[in-house]
Amino acid sequence: MTGSQETPSFRLAYVPGATPAKWVRIWNERLPDIPLTLVQVPSTEAADVLRAGEADAGLVRLPVDRTFFSAIPLYTETTVVVVPKDHLITAADEVTLADLADEVLFHPLDDVFDWDSPPGEPAFERPATTPDAIELVAAGVGLLVVPQSLARLYHRRDVTYRPVVDAPRSGVALSWPEEATTELVEDFIGIVRGRTVNSTRGRTAAKGEAELQRTRPDQGSTRQKPAGKTAGGKGTGGKPAGRTARGRAGSAGGAKPAKRGKPRRRS
Repeated sequence: MTGSQETPSFRLAYVPGATPAKWVRIWNERLPDIPLTLVQVPSTEAADVLRAGEADAGLVRLPVDRTFFSAIPLYTETTVVVVPKDHLITAADEVTLADLADEVLFHPLDDVFDWDSPPGEPAFERPATTPDAIELVAAGVGLLVVPQSLARLYHRRDVTYRPVVDAPRSGVALSWPEEATTELVEDFIGIVRGRTVNSTRGRTAAKGEAELQRTRPDQGSTRQKPAGKTAGGKGTGGKPAGRTARGRAGSAGGAKPAKRGKPRRRS
């Protein structure tokens, strides 16, 4: 954090398909005085937004530039093919890339997959965006392979989707510039990792308490030992020695205490 007098805030970028709602809710419960602002960005622009400091962290799609960004992988999505509702593929529960070899597949300019060799027959041109490609799928012009979250996000009643079992998969991660790891970024990391409130926002307080424990004269390695038993059977504080101390003293000489017998009857 800087030394400015501005009210602290946290800006979280997120790409289409990412769902930050749960973590935002927890943030608002734990840090109600620090507003969290959501910044929706296209997948292709997420890195530039974080580099420019327009967001403190982001829910982005992997991979990221690890020479500049830190990243915590969160989950990996199922890959699906979006098809018209009356397409033959809908008869199957799942498909393979080989099943799509003869189909026209769109690869929009914001495609989240880094294909070595795109499957299917190439379309006449690349749509600008994934929503544009889904409109073309609805028109029966071709098909589209996307992460399942995008198929749900841009759902239409005239299209559906099926899992592609051997397709590349897209991972979502929390990412931020490594040199800009602020306390608020650490707080959000704790939230997405499921830490309790005491181990996130209480991080600074806990650290201070640990320092205090090390410096107290009556704690840790400098704690005073209990007073031993004196010759008079009392500790140095004048109080009778405890039962454990008496037991140790009795066994030190090696003699065992005599057993108590039954009392004799008087004649």
